[in-house]
Amino acid sequence: MLTKRIIACLDVDAGRVVKGVQFLDLRDAGDPARLAAAHSAAGADEIVLLDISATHEGRATLVDTVRRTARELFIPFTVGGGIRTLDDASAIFDAGADKVSINSAAIATPELITQIAQRFGSQAAIVAIDAKRANGAFKVFVHGGRKPTGRDAVEWAKDAEQRGAGEILLTSMDRDGTGIGFDCELTRAVGDAVRIPVIASGGAGGAQHFVEVFGETGHADAALAASIFHFGLSSFSDLKLQLRSAGIAVRWPC
Repeated sequence: MLTKRIIACLDVDAGRVVKGVQFLDLRDAGDPARLAAAHSAAGADEIVLLDISATHEGRATLVDTVRRTARELFIPFTVGGGIRTLDDASAIFDAGADKVSINSAAIATPELITQIAQRFGSQAAIVAIDAKRANGAFKVFVHGGRKPTGRDAVEWAKDAEQRGAGEILLTSMDRDGTGIGFDCELTRAVGDAVRIPVIASGGAGGAQHFVEVFGETGHADAALAASIFHFGLSSFSDLKLQLRSAGIAVRWPC
């Protein structure tokens, strides 16, 4: 049985980790390098750093922040935000990332997915999808959730897989920061449509939410959270113990 991954997410704005609700009302959560080291030591399986304002501000990812954070880690490290070209991706890998996540750029320039996959391998090419419910479907948004694309999230995930993506980082904008649970319907719809791993994101509030999204309700391969780890609402060891008790395979010891 493949183990499920627990991923800590660092949403970075102006060099600081922040967290909001439904992409708004951001509050400071600390220094990315310090938090990444703490989460790694506490049992996170992976770290994802997302420069959430880079695309909207039309700038590149904060490479110095990536480099400083990478020095603290011995677990897989993914970086996203502001990566628009193959050269941008190369700079992030050179700074110490193991994977890159592209979102707005993947929609604008889908061939970038293939370019990254061919240069660095599909395992290093993650396509992030920010999705919101609309008229009975899940629609894709870009530019930090500010701009609708009109694209269907499930169809876009299938297209991204065909272009070489190795994973889908799937965020429910409706659930982001709410603590009411992952959108298992969204996660399962995408997970059933692709063969690559799907990372569920948005809405984690407790262990039961992870049990649901990893089980038959959600079919996720990994689950990502921010607030519950940054602000001490849950520990990785307690979470993994509860997942094991529910019959869900996780990496151990944490």
